[in-house]
Parts: sequence; C-alpha cells; structure tokens
Amino acid sequence: MARGIRMADIAKQLGVSTVAVSKALGNQRGVSEELREKIKKTAEDMGYELPAAYRNKDKKVYNIGILVSSIYIEKYVTFYWEFYQLLLKEAAKADCFLMLEVLELEDEKELRDAVLVQEERIDGLIVLGRVSKEYLKHLKKACHIPVIYMDFYDVEMEEDCIISNSFYGIYKITNYLFSQGHEKIAFVGTLGMTDNINDRYLGYQKAMMEHGKEVRTDWCIKDREDARRTYTQIEIPDELPTAFVCNCDVTAGWLIKSLNERGIRVPQDVSVVGYDDYLFPGICDVELTTYSVDRERMAMIGIDKMRKKIEGEPYQEGIHVVEGKLIERASVLRCH
Repeated sequence: MARGIRMADIAKQLGVSTVAVSKALGNQRGVSEELREKIKKTAEDMGYELPAAYRNKDKKVYNIGILVSSIYIEKYVTFYWEFYQLLLKEAAKADCFLMLEVLELEDEKELRDAVLVQEERIDGLIVLGRVSKEYLKHLKKACHIPVIYMDFYDVEMEEDCIISNSFYGIYKITNYLFSQGHEKIAFVGTLGMTDNINDRYLGYQKAMMEHGKEVRTDWCIKDREDARRTYTQIEIPDELPTAFVCNCDVTAGWLIKSLNERGIRVPQDVSVVGYDDYLFPGICDVELTTYSVDRERMAMIGIDKMRKKIEGEPYQEGIHVVEGKLIERASVLRCH
C-alpha cells in the first residue's frame, strides 16, 4: 500500500467527493457503474488498500469505531465502559470488530480529527455519549463513513441515534411517587444543559401537571455546570419536598450524600428516585429506586443498524427510542 493514500486523495485525483469514493469502493448505491469502475481503477493504480469490510465482502466483516470522551472513562468502571462491553458482545455475534478511541478533552476543544477517522481504519463510527456540538459539526465534515450517536441525540446534526426513553421513563417514575402518596416532588437536573435532561424534566412536568400540582422553581435544582460533570454537593432547598426525582442515578447518589450531611435520611425523611440504573460504589449506601435503561438492547440495535448502514440496506433512520423499566428498591417510602 502506498503510504498515506486516503480516500480523499482518490477523490481529489478524480475531482469527485470522498463520499462518492467511499460508496464506489464499498459497492454501495449512489454512484454510476462507470464512475464506480473508474474510482476502483484509480484506487488500485494509487496503491490504496481497502478497509476490512470492503476486502472481505463475502465474509461481511466490519471494523466499527467507538469514540467516547475521556471524561466518561474514569478509574472506576463507568456507565459507558459497561456500555462498551455490551457493544463488544453484540459486535462479536455480528462478525464485527470494535476499535475504541478515547477522545481527550483537549483534542475535542481543538477540533482535532479522531485517529480512527483520520487513518480510515474503520467502516463506521459510533459516538458513545455526548461530545460538544462544535466537535459534532467538525466530525460531520471530516467523517465520510456511516455515523451513529449512542445515548444522546442532536437534531441539528441529523444523524441516526439510539436513546433510552427519557421522557416516558421520568414520567413513569414520577407517577410511581404519586402512587406512593407523594405530592410535593422536586426535580434535580440543570435545565438546558443536555437534551436528555430537558426530556426528563418534561416527563416530570407532565406527571405533575396531570396530578394538578404546580412545578415550583425552587424545587428545580441544578446538578451541574458542565454537560458531563455532576456536582459532588447538591444544594438542598430550605423547604423540603417529600421526594426528589433525579435526572440520573449519579446525581441521585450525590443528592443523598448531601442530604445525609445535613442530617436528612433517605428514605425515612425524604424519598429519592433516579434514572438509568447505574450508580458506582462509594457515593451512597442506599439502594436506589430507578428507571433502568436497557443498554443491552441499545447495543444490539446499534450494531445491527450500523451493519445495515455500511451495507446500504434499508433500516430505521432517525431517532430510535428504547424502552426501559421501573425498578423498585429501598429509596422510597410511602408518604402518609
């Protein structure tokens, strides 16, 4: 292989788009047969080596990149690290290889190309967990292979994505609190920070409205100043509700710790619920009632959708919402 030859070089040589080169070399629809043969001939003459998926079309083996922000990969086992393990499991079933790249915050800020994208080592890319809108815009311009967002969405980018049912999940768990006799219910999550938090707040708001309860501004409590970092100290309102609905389990954990530091017990004094069913050890000792995200199904759908995108087969485009389930644990007591 001629060192440094990329699809962009072939496109420049022929005066066509990189997308056209990708489709031609991958035997996808969207280019004429005449142009396809011309592109293949030029690629061969330039010494370009096809990615794995194109070289092994009969075996249908694909290299799929997973791009995740470094902020999600900590010393402890994180929500997204476990998510990646599930993607690995599903990829193995589908004869796909995953290649993980951790996006450093400095590279994200400076809009540097992901190595997997730059070196054209992958046939498709899954962005696992939100990165900045500026980087998503950069990625859309730089990446000429199929892309899927996992566990977040961005309407402006118009990419396929797979998310859990944030709106209905929080709506359901707020209604569960009402069924336990709670009527004074607060929401913990910084509004406007992420689409997921906004959707979860709207689910909470709908449940409150349907029960004829006012949403108090002092009971809409911030949990972060950054889209991907939660406070370790949550500000507790002077007048306590009987229950808190948290936008994620990590926030719920830090809330419980903050409550305990003020001598407020969970669930004896107040009840707390979360979302996602992921709480790493060490934050609090309370078993949390939550809406569990079906990450296994999300991973299965993500790999299946990516294969179909690479192969040019029909698939469900746009936002794919995956249902979860309510799990009752020890953080809620009936309110009398």
